[in-house]
Amino acid sequence: MSAVDRRIIGIETEFGVNATFREGPRLAPEEVARYLFRKVVAWGRSSNVFLSNGSRLYLDVGSHPEYATAECVDLLDVLAHDKAGELIVQDLADDAEQRLAEEGMDATIYVLKNNVDSRGNSYGSHENYLIRRDGRLERVTDTLVPFLVTRQLVSGAGRLHVVGERATYLVSQRADHMWEGLSSATTRSRPIINTRDEPHADPERYRRLHVIVGDSTMSQTTTLLRIGTTDLVLRMLEAGTIVPDLALANPVQAIRDVSRDPTGRRPLARQRGGTITALDMQRELLELASRYAAGAGIADTAPYDQVLELWDRTLHAIDTDNLALVDTEVEWVMKKSLLDSYADRHGLAPHDERLQQLDLAWHDVHPRRGLVPILQRAGRARTLVDDARVARAMHEPPQTRARLRGDFVRAAQEHRRDFTCDWVHLKLNDAASRTVVCKDPFVSVDARVEELIASIRAGSAPHTERPGSVG
Repeated sequence: MSAVDRRIIGIETEFGVNATFREGPRLAPEEVARYLFRKVVAWGRSSNVFLSNGSRLYLDVGSHPEYATAECVDLLDVLAHDKAGELIVQDLADDAEQRLAEEGMDATIYVLKNNVDSRGNSYGSHENYLIRRDGRLERVTDTLVPFLVTRQLVSGAGRLHVVGERATYLVSQRADHMWEGLSSATTRSRPIINTRDEPHADPERYRRLHVIVGDSTMSQTTTLLRIGTTDLVLRMLEAGTIVPDLALANPVQAIRDVSRDPTGRRPLARQRGGTITALDMQRELLELASRYAAGAGIADTAPYDQVLELWDRTLHAIDTDNLALVDTEVEWVMKKSLLDSYADRHGLAPHDERLQQLDLAWHDVHPRRGLVPILQRAGRARTLVDDARVARAMHEPPQTRARLRGDFVRAAQEHRRDFTCDWVHLKLNDAASRTVVCKDPFVSVDARVEELIASIRAGSAPHTERPGSVG
């Protein structure tokens, strides 16, 4: 499988929504979520829209707001657009609070970027990586599944799991909710990798690798590890790197075992016989990825140098039981440190409700009230993209196909033109029903789209395409 010099990467995040009511009638979470999207429906006539920054925003099954970032080729762009999604959904919550107040309901709405609700239901954070169509998919997935099973050691969000008076700190929020290694389903049978073939690009050239196993991460550095390590493993596999057989006998059981073992030392049964620890597997893959990156000339290129350095330091911190080495950068370590110090300070039992509330408050995306933003301002949570870059990402698309979509959406909104679009199609819903098909996700300049936008601004049909033609 040939390597992709640049890779399209995106993250889809389902947010949890909760509300506290002080006066007036109370609403169920589903009704609160609908209030969030009243503003969206007012201008988009739908609860499923694309925004001027190229992203998709919609109300998913189960009344979860979902934000899918625009197509990015730069890892730091992914971070900025992922954080922009948090602020966009929080803006909807602020608007909904005001609407509720006008109707006599005094409420505070909380937008939570986590993966499990109080009833044990799980909602996801999916990653998308564009890979080339040529070559066998198994060449990638045979290594990627065991990598993802153990990746939680460096990218887990952490969770205080309480049953009665028994409390267990899990490395990953999502691990207990995975049921298969590979599957084309996403809801009835959650797989680690979804194999449904929806490239959102030229299907003869590309596949979209849809990774479902990841935790929603608040920490920028953890998000970088999550996507950066995966991108590097994909790159080395695409380049033909020989990787030992790392297949696990039971990936679903293994992913649960790793989540319950912060030391990374629990033996995992291998398909070929014998065992391997999560720490050793990650070490082996890090060594291969580092060797590949050095040979490819990207080991010293930011942010890949940061990914490799932090990946190595995290595994060293776990191996030496010195988690303080990464307690401002790896989310499950950061959260555990906060919970442990709070419990020690107040003499709390591990299952105490106050610790459970603190665990949940970690995922509040509010820029002033949320715990992670507070830690960032105190210098206790490292950042990689600043507030200004995140603010720009709320309105400006990356320099990929997202720019074409974002410019089209912005022009159509400004000129009050009826339109529809998806990841590939841009369509004006007028008498001519003009549609442009954009199959290449790397292309940010397209004369056909520029002409379509010009026609919106001029109020006339483009002269180089017949009305209704498809590019």
